[in-house]
Amino acid sequence: MTPRSIVFLMLLVISPLAGATTVLVMGDSLSAGYGLRADDAWPTLLQRRLDTLPGEHTVVNASVSGETTAGGRSRLPQALAAHRPDVVVLELGANDGLRGLPLTLMKANLESMIETARQAGARVVLVGMRLPPNYGPAYANKFHAVFAEVADERKTPFVPFLLEGFASRREWFQADGIHPVAAAQPAILDTVWRALQPLIKAEAQLSAR
Repeated sequence: MTPRSIVFLMLLVISPLAGATTVLVMGDSLSAGYGLRADDAWPTLLQRRLDTLPGEHTVVNASVSGETTAGGRSRLPQALAAHRPDVVVLELGANDGLRGLPLTLMKANLESMIETARQAGARVVLVGMRLPPNYGPAYANKFHAVFAEVADERKTPFVPFLLEGFASRREWFQADGIHPVAAAQPAILDTVWRALQPLIKAEAQLSAR
């Protein structure tokens, strides 16, 4: 076997691993797929999209319905150790707001999770949320502003609103008016993808070096 043939075979072995990434989704019911088939939730759609890209990509959906930022903060270290993700999508806070929990505590929890993920070598995408208008404009506006503040202060890629573009479309929500139906999941994925895609590209470039 010639040296050129050996190099060619080595490239065949190595190339499938180029660009390999693990994406950990830490979210609540909006990412856990509440009321949906598992195949319809946006993290599953993300896996399918990543499967069309070169390399090996794995999406780990560690979202839990009803989760708060405090719960996510307590679970994150174990999830990081178990899955060693390259990217963490942090979609938590909605339940803090719905329960009227202190926003200072929510902010502290989000900041702690970002730093914990970074210390583990992962990049973070922070996903923001809005509250229904019946919670009053003062609290709702302060709630939404927390995500932007954290993203700005921590220099984190940011999705301003997970339900961007369809929050007023009643037909895209389940009977509870909170959880999106299956038809809305591709739109959610597209919204997250705008912030996530550059990180996927960056990880692919690092792996190719």
